[in-house]
Amino acid sequence: MKIIIVGAGQVGFHIASRLAYENKDVVVIDTDPEAISQVSEKIDVDVIVGSGSSPLTLEEAGIKEAEILLAVTDSDETNLVACLMADTISPATKKLARIRKKDYDAYHQIFQDAPPHIDTVINPEIEVVKTIERFMSVPGAVDVGEFADGRLKLVGILMDKGARLAGVRLSDLSDKIGARTLVAAVVREGETIIPRGDDRLYPGDLIYFISEESGLGNILKAFNKQEKPINRAMIVGGGRIGLRLAKALERQSIYTKLIERSPARCSEIVEQMNKVLVIQGDGSDQSLLQEENIQDMDVVVTLTDDEETNILVSLLAKKMGTRKTITKLSKFGYFSLMSTIGLEQVVNPRLSAINTILQHIRRGKVLSARTMTDEQAEVLEAIALETSDIVGKPLKRTAIPKGALVIGIIRDNEIEIPSGDSIIRPNDRIIIFAKRQVISKIEKILTVKMEFF
Repeated sequence: MKIIIVGAGQVGFHIASRLAYENKDVVVIDTDPEAISQVSEKIDVDVIVGSGSSPLTLEEAGIKEAEILLAVTDSDETNLVACLMADTISPATKKLARIRKKDYDAYHQIFQDAPPHIDTVINPEIEVVKTIERFMSVPGAVDVGEFADGRLKLVGILMDKGARLAGVRLSDLSDKIGARTLVAAVVREGETIIPRGDDRLYPGDLIYFISEESGLGNILKAFNKQEKPINRAMIVGGGRIGLRLAKALERQSIYTKLIERSPARCSEIVEQMNKVLVIQGDGSDQSLLQEENIQDMDVVVTLTDDEETNILVSLLAKKMGTRKTITKLSKFGYFSLMSTIGLEQVVNPRLSAINTILQHIRRGKVLSARTMTDEQAEVLEAIALETSDIVGKPLKRTAIPKGALVIGIIRDNEIEIPSGDSIIRPNDRIIIFAKRQVISKIEKILTVKMEFF
């Protein structure tokens, strides 16, 4: 598979790094020689210094042989023109473009139906708001993924000291909880482990389990993570993401306060809100937070453009009595530090964009894909076809490689949390948790054994 990536920023760099790790043929284009130099030094990919919107540059990169073009620069206009040129030169190449400005929201479908015929428009701001909403739907979780139209959830929680399930064998877990669940992975001391039935859970573990939505409450209660629903929220930062989130919470009738430093931006937001209370001020001002009764908030979401401010305000909010915080970070390097300082729910617009991109570049009939926060594993939702050799036999006898686990089966709207004796049927939707080392093997199963898509 040949993939051309236009843009060597954080999204382009991380996607190129993942694809190069999987031995895919990747070409990265950027106008910034320094950014291209960093890519060339750290990743085994081809690089070109030039404009991805130039037809000559695209031809030099091999656009006619490329299966996919990813346009992920920081300029919406550059991404659009790059897709237009690719559509003109190589109409068969699949095109994905990152488009962030709200001005383009109403035109996403037009971009797909008419030139430049973009197959997938990715707006990281929309995706990160969806991530925040998922966090708010399970306030006791560190990470939340949804499958089968939201009826099946992959939830990550931290095992606290003194938890009654500490030391319990996984084979006994469902009986202890009183609900069917499957632990997909455990992150322990930075290592992602796909556990077996005789493994045990320990304090400090980040535990990823799969559950039907109907049984989620019992599981969270057993782990002492069940919390009241979110009814009162505070947003710090009234940028594009803050405004999108405020509108989403208003539609859900969640009482919301939004703090924004700029008076002019406050005026713009007020004109677009009906019920959200907009406050002009510094969200890191402790006296302002006291005046606005931050201790009564179920969640504080920090969405300013300065990540140090977001971290500071989240820590301050927790110290002042807020039940939960959700912190926006842009730098991937900060992620591993957050849990050590008590900030468990972290969102990253670039990571949200990467999840969407992965769904559309994976081989096989993949319905959705998401990477774990530590990027050590992915979860894929795909269709099992009759030609696959994992169909018609117990899972314990299938070709699923070590390092991967089938964690959900959906058939005729019925959800099954699988065991080793479960059997996949043709046209089942299957959910696979896979460590990054075996992603290429999973793709091979999805491509050769199931379907080339």
